[in-house]
Order: sequence, then structure tokens, then C-alpha cells
Amino acid sequence: MNLEEDLRKETKKWLEKLKEKLREINGDKGFVDNIVAYSKDCEYFLEKSDLIRAFECVVWAWAWLEIGIEVGKVEVGTAHADKSQNR
Repeated sequence: MNLEEDLRKETKKWLEKLKEKLREINGDKGFVDNIVAYSKDCEYFLEKSDLIRAFECVVWAWAWLEIGIEVGKVEVGTAHADKSQNR
């Protein structure tokens, strides 16, 4: 593999893991919206083959998720029928 292939593979791997978490995420609307926005930006940049920006976006999405969990603004694994109640 070359650097480009490695970066694309890692970005996709972390994006897919993030998407799994997003199915179970609940919490502060601002935090959740930022996580979702960065994940969508990652997909956009992947489509454009802008791998540096795609990787940056997935890193930022994970940062927002982890910080949100740490400060109690976001919970994972608390999915329920209508997530919008707590947003």
C-alpha cells in the first residue's frame, strides 16, 4: 500500500466506527450536531479525494464525541425510539 491508500483506509475505518456510534448517540444538540456535521464533511471530502481534510474531519468528529462524553453532554448506548427528546 501507499500513503494515499493507507490514509483513505484509515479514514473510512474511523468513519464507519463513528457511524455505528451515531446510531446510539444522545445528548446536547450542539454537540451532536457538530459530530454529525464533521462526519458528513468527512464523507464529502472522501468523495472529492481530499484525504487530508477527510481525515481531519473524522478526527474532529471523534474529538467532539469524546469531549462530549467526558463533560457529560453526550451519551452513547442510550438510544431510544425518539432521540430528539433530549436534543
